[in-house]
Amino acid sequence: MNPDRWIERILARHRDWQNGHGDSPHHPSLGVDENVLARALDELADRLAGSHPFFHPRYAGQMIKPPHPVAVLGYLAGMLVNSNNHALDGGPATSRLEVEAVAALAAMLGFGTHLGHLTGGGTVANLEALFVARETHPDRGIAFSTEAHYTHARMCHLLGVPAHPVPVDRNGRMDLDALRSLLATGTVGTVVATAGTPALGAVDPVHDILPLARAHGSRVHVDAAYGGFFALLARGDTPPLVDPAPWRAVASCDSVVIDPHKHGLQPYGCGAVLFADPSVARFYDHDSPYTYFTSNLPHLGETSLECSRPGAAAAALWLTLKVLPLTRDGLGEVLAAGRRAALRWSTLLRDSADLCLFQQPELDIVTYYPRCDPPTLSQIDRASASLLDEGMRDQRDPVYLSTSHIPADAFIARQLSVVTDRPRARILRSVLMKPESETYLGHLHRRVEALARALRPAPAAADPHSALDPSRSPAPPGRNLTVPPGKEAG
Repeated sequence: MNPDRWIERILARHRDWQNGHGDSPHHPSLGVDENVLARALDELADRLAGSHPFFHPRYAGQMIKPPHPVAVLGYLAGMLVNSNNHALDGGPATSRLEVEAVAALAAMLGFGTHLGHLTGGGTVANLEALFVARETHPDRGIAFSTEAHYTHARMCHLLGVPAHPVPVDRNGRMDLDALRSLLATGTVGTVVATAGTPALGAVDPVHDILPLARAHGSRVHVDAAYGGFFALLARGDTPPLVDPAPWRAVASCDSVVIDPHKHGLQPYGCGAVLFADPSVARFYDHDSPYTYFTSNLPHLGETSLECSRPGAAAAALWLTLKVLPLTRDGLGEVLAAGRRAALRWSTLLRDSADLCLFQQPELDIVTYYPRCDPPTLSQIDRASASLLDEGMRDQRDPVYLSTSHIPADAFIARQLSVVTDRPRARILRSVLMKPESETYLGHLHRRVEALARALRPAPAAADPHSALDPSRSPAPPGRNLTVPPGKEAG
């Protein structure tokens, strides 16, 4: 598609709308010197050129990808009107668009009757969900896995709620035995299940967490900020591209958060929070007579912790879902491409002489590390950091990855053949959320392999005395030979 054509169409329709309200006088204070503007725009373009190429599949670092051109068009159209979706009086048209778009998200996740709205992002959306959790069980705490987003602990502190981190199993998912023991104490009012952990992309077993929580009178909130749209892949394929069990269970949970500015192809910031029970609106009860004054219909701001919110975000999401509906062969195919790329890369990594797969990907996040000799956590940490740096600094064919800090016991749990000479190590993490990653993967894999190979030092000459020295024999997987627990090698 040619965005220029559609931008002109939006501008023309906007001018028609303006002209339909009669002449609008221009005030001289709003005038600008076009020469100054030209120079400022050039400077801005130069400054923005310092950004990483988030649009390109060579960028496989953070959870960032460009918005779809249709979303940009929708945002532009809404931004020109500049409505505020806090109140129907400030956003009469875009509030209706938001209600329709949020209803589509709710249907995708299996919610029928619901209460929900867009937010500035997943953090605020989760804050709202935990706020309702606190109000529902003011005398009980909130549990979440140690792999959950770090803001859950921060938000518990902000809300004055006891936080209960739950250990994870060898797959990075919430450990059910640990959760069962915690729930038995009667101190947990809400369990947060993460559908797409930020480091590993792991999906907590929502279908197993739900009956455990219900048996102890606890609510379940699903943080699907990253993974929520993968619900589209839980149906339609034989076999489906993701395990359908957790996604089917989401429909029976109390609340869920999803970020359209991740896999929903939206510009920042666009999150969403949904509640299965609309009666939780009572916890938001407030009055704002200077804001709510022309409609007796519910205002979105009456059930939101945020006040001013851009109607443009609703317009962008609504338009995107009109042309890329929430179906397996609509938006689902965009996610399927990244998921297929992740599965293919995991196979390539298993067969690689230069890289090691850390964990089988559940979504589209792939974790791995350079092969090192000796395979110590110190060596893996240094090699991962060096590979990240070398890849970004390469002028000819750069590659942009990210790293994640992994504790030593996570290597041991996965039975990886490493020597744990320090408490943790950085490994490499790639997010294949752009569909173009599927066709670019072969090149990406070869580049990362070449970088790992170049960083590996040549093997040292054989020591004829090594066979006589038992302290130099290879270490069994996960064994710490040199550093006492809790101490880190230099």
